[in-house]
Amino acid sequence: MIPLLLLAALLCVPAGALTCYGDSGQPVDWFVVYKLPAASRSGESLQSGLRYKYLDESSGGWREGSGLINSSVGAVGRSLQPLYRSNNSQLAFLLYNDQPPKSSKAHISSNRGHTKGVLILDHDGGFWLVHSVPQFPPPDAYSWPQSAHTYGQTLLCVSFPFSQFSKIGKQLTYTYPWVYSYQLEGVFAQEFPDLENAIKGHHIGQEPWNSSITLTSQAGAVFQSFAKFWKFGDDLYSGWLAAALGTNLQVQFWQKGTGILPSNCSGTWQVLNVNQIAFPGPASPSFSSTEDHSKWCVAPRGPWTCVGDMNRNQGEEQRGGGTLCAQLPALWKAFQPLVKKWQPCNSW
Repeated sequence: MIPLLLLAALLCVPAGALTCYGDSGQPVDWFVVYKLPAASRSGESLQSGLRYKYLDESSGGWREGSGLINSSVGAVGRSLQPLYRSNNSQLAFLLYNDQPPKSSKAHISSNRGHTKGVLILDHDGGFWLVHSVPQFPPPDAYSWPQSAHTYGQTLLCVSFPFSQFSKIGKQLTYTYPWVYSYQLEGVFAQEFPDLENAIKGHHIGQEPWNSSITLTSQAGAVFQSFAKFWKFGDDLYSGWLAAALGTNLQVQFWQKGTGILPSNCSGTWQVLNVNQIAFPGPASPSFSSTEDHSKWCVAPRGPWTCVGDMNRNQGEEQRGGGTLCAQLPALWKAFQPLVKKWQPCNSW
């Protein structure tokens, strides 16, 4: 009996608790993991792209990850462990990704959402993990995909009470995700018909083609979810988000490929492309947006910060997706200093 108790203490997963777990094994209301690129601007090796920075409400800013991102006892791996237990029949979950794990060999139509995330809940609540990682997470056992080593990635986990998942399900009918693994039975299917709609590939059929809702976390933190359907036909950030939040935005996204949208100053609010990211402190990593697959934005003067799954390019004007925003001081104070350089409008 003692070895089992010791194991439970080491894993720090209290019986019956389904929530985000922090890097030290403690339940947390929310966390952000920023997986660093494989090499920083200074040329420092970042252990094959598995190092990460960690942030939560009480971390006092960014901390070095407790291990590597492929570890099952870090914040991400530990939080996802309920998926991989043999006795998970009392859970509901959805795994969605427009680039699913290779084991899910499926053809995904081009109008599916450019959206990635995980929902896990039981009868008391659970969490929503919004992320930018292709081919993640695997449905059978925790691992980090080889395809996600090279570039930076962001993962935002928020713990929500049971009642909030009906709202989240509604948002998924706008983003039109590709659900590649799921479990939604009994009372979960009855309580959350929109989650079942997302699993079946159903989506909204009439205007408006975008939706913003307020979500309240288990500890009472307020988040704003923004979701757009592919028929919205515009950039998430300059076409909606900046005006909705009433602020200029500096947007970090993966600036590779074709059709990258320039910084936009045509409206009341400026939407500026971040092109250099630097963590504070001596010898801290610094890297270009072309090395960073993460998707986040920050208001230059506060208080908004958003983490999501959409880039700024022409193709994604015709794709569903979204972002999760909050006016949390700990979040803004951590993200705003990361913006080292951005693209002014008059340089295009």
